Amino acid sequence: MFADATIRANGGEIIIEVRENPVINRIILEGNKRLKEDKIRPEIKLAPRQIFTRSKTRADVTRIIELYRRQGRFAANVEPKMVQLDQNRVDIVFEIDEGPKSKVRRINIIGNEKFKDDKLRGEMATQQANFTNPFASRTSYDADRMAFDQAKMRQFYLTQGYADFRVVSSVAELTANKRDFIITYVVEEGERYKFGEVAIESELRDFKPQPTLVPMKKGDWYNAKQVEDTVESLTESAGLFGYAFAEVNPNFERDKETLTMNLTFKIGDAPRVYVERIDINGNTLTQDKVVRREFRLAEGDAFNSFSVKRSSDRIQSLGFFQEKLEIEQKPGSSPDRIILEANVEEKSTGELQLSAGFSSLERFIFNFSVRQRNFRGKGQELRASASISSFSKSVELGFTEPYFLNRNIAIGGDIFRRDFNSFNFVGNDRNTTYEQVTTGGQIRAGLAITEFWSLALRYGLNYDEITLDRNQFFFNNQCDPLLAGRYLCDAIGNRTTSSLGYSLVFDNLNNRIRPSAGQRMVFSQDLAGLGGSVKYLRSRLNADKYWRVLGNFIFSVGVEAGHIMPFGKSRGANVDRVRINDRFFLGEPEMRGFDIRGIGPRVQRVFYNAGTNVLNTDRNNINDDSLGGRYYYKGRAELEIPLGSGAFELGLRPSLFLDVGSVFGIKRPQLIGTATGFFKDVNNDGIPDPETRPIRDSAGNALFTTPVVNNTGGVVTICPVGTTTGTTVASCTGTTVNTAQVNQTSPFEEFFLGDTWKPRLSVGFGVNWNSPFGPFRIDIAKALIKRAGDDTKLFTFNVGTQF
Repeated sequence: MFADATIRANGGEIIIEVRENPVINRIILEGNKRLKEDKIRPEIKLAPRQIFTRSKTRADVTRIIELYRRQGRFAANVEPKMVQLDQNRVDIVFEIDEGPKSKVRRINIIGNEKFKDDKLRGEMATQQANFTNPFASRTSYDADRMAFDQAKMRQFYLTQGYADFRVVSSVAELTANKRDFIITYVVEEGERYKFGEVAIESELRDFKPQPTLVPMKKGDWYNAKQVEDTVESLTESAGLFGYAFAEVNPNFERDKETLTMNLTFKIGDAPRVYVERIDINGNTLTQDKVVRREFRLAEGDAFNSFSVKRSSDRIQSLGFFQEKLEIEQKPGSSPDRIILEANVEEKSTGELQLSAGFSSLERFIFNFSVRQRNFRGKGQELRASASISSFSKSVELGFTEPYFLNRNIAIGGDIFRRDFNSFNFVGNDRNTTYEQVTTGGQIRAGLAITEFWSLALRYGLNYDEITLDRNQFFFNNQCDPLLAGRYLCDAIGNRTTSSLGYSLVFDNLNNRIRPSAGQRMVFSQDLAGLGGSVKYLRSRLNADKYWRVLGNFIFSVGVEAGHIMPFGKSRGANVDRVRINDRFFLGEPEMRGFDIRGIGPRVQRVFYNAGTNVLNTDRNNINDDSLGGRYYYKGRAELEIPLGSGAFELGLRPSLFLDVGSVFGIKRPQLIGTATGFFKDVNNDGIPDPETRPIRDSAGNALFTTPVVNNTGGVVTICPVGTTTGTTVASCTGTTVNTAQVNQTSPFEEFFLGDTWKPRLSVGFGVNWNSPFGPFRIDIAKALIKRAGDDTKLFTFNVGTQF
């Protein structure tokens, strides 16, 4: 309590003279930028209105410096200052010089002869700081990470057969300027061992594992990781027979003379286990039965480890709970009883989304949707959405009940209205061609056949209205092939599609949202013609398979194919019986590296240069209409690259991919050009002349314009000579010769391209990012194999936002 005290004698008196320590007025921190005050103040024991002491101040300085050291800033310095105030009060100021993060300048390894330093450093979490990784977080010194690196190095040697490997010592030296660390490991590699005799001894009466369950063979190099995996595999295999608590212990017998490791896996006796109880915790919104019905085990069943894993995957695939769900296995009331406990953590399943975005596919996009994937906690899905973009508009309502009447039968329905503006390309500009308005609905039902097989049934009724812009594509009140093309004129009209379909599904994916293992196959057929005006059979096959490879890499392949078979009578010569809006199309986004509808049969309209017989092959002046096809196939191979837990939490998922596919198989359309009687050489100069046609009124009469004389005339009439007030040419009177009104179409040639089964191939790199602004996808792809008429595209992206 006192800064100083003296005792002195004064005659017969003892005088004690003291000087009190000041009272702290406030604590001030200065210079802290990397660590906020709320992180530092809990370490400071001094407080306002306490008595100041130097010992407490020194202790606080030590704690602050230790806090910075835990952040990797060993050069940090704290200087306490005291500001005198009146009434024996002081302000305590901690002046902090944070300094730079102390990096690991070098990692030395002494004693390694079999593996180079760079190889061993690559196994460590800590990295050496250099100019190639200035922003890497793993270059800072961390004592815990250093211990982890020793374990990783030992693990590496044990997988290479060096069973006697050990780290003799590890030292981290701080340089004089406290900015860098030099880490030195002294190791002893020892000899390299091979597997000797490998055997399995099981005390379980009906579980006698075969030698095929053990991957290692006599003479193979010893691998500790392989031993661990085998222990896990044998434990799971015992679990399939109901032995949940079977213990598998590997017994090692090391022979240092022959450098072999004899190994015996001993499976101890254990009772067969039955499920005593299934507990579900944490489901505050979701009803208990929604989770319980996903279990592949019931209370009283014999325990089965595969069924437990499958149950975990099914619960995770619901999408109602946080990821990394595990079903804990706890001992029951007796040794032959087990309690399965699913500890779930609810996540939001309701979505109210208003999004705006831009994509290379639809240009500007606005979307509003309301969706509840766990309606009333019963697992039901209710959704409503509306969207508008440069080329489409839609409104949709839908409902799905996954367990109708508490049976494993899903039912649902949708009603919708979709407006779509199809398009062609003139150069890089996209122009609207036909407009399609679809109004309809669908009812659905699905049931499980087995654990992995299911059947879905559906009935749909759609009414389509397909029109063309009359100002752009009509002439004399009729669709004009010279303006629109015969293939578009054949598409217009109103039609009703009544279809019945089914899908046969095999699905054993470990997660339907973000799978990393398993496969899914869907075979679908839809028969249109149960009433309505459209008749066809559409068949499709989709299959995908996923593997986890090279640690956390996810490799997947997918194949897809389809065919549509028309029924009914012919629609005319050179007219395919499958209408253009029912055909298959390929391109962005299905085939990366190609433009929208950039693959398959198409008609390109190429114009002649004015006054010549030379075609203008400049891509920017060519009309490109994609026609689609009756057949298509597509395949992909993709490798998803892991970026660590931080990138995973940000939603970053980069991948390398390969796409291959084709669409083909339609009747060759009747083309327009000089070979089919258009643009005849009237002047006999070898140059195609424009197609000239009279303009007619609604009654079919040719129209003329009267001459302009003294600012009068210029009247439209049906009379070649004279004028009339009637409605027929016979009523014309007068002698004035009128000028015919005509329409001239510049000469061009049409070419039919791309109708081939031969594959197109592209490779590229893409990134998915669940950004704060909404989903973002970017792809850079190069078309390696293409065919005549195909449209390629190197770069595509899609981004949206939520607010």
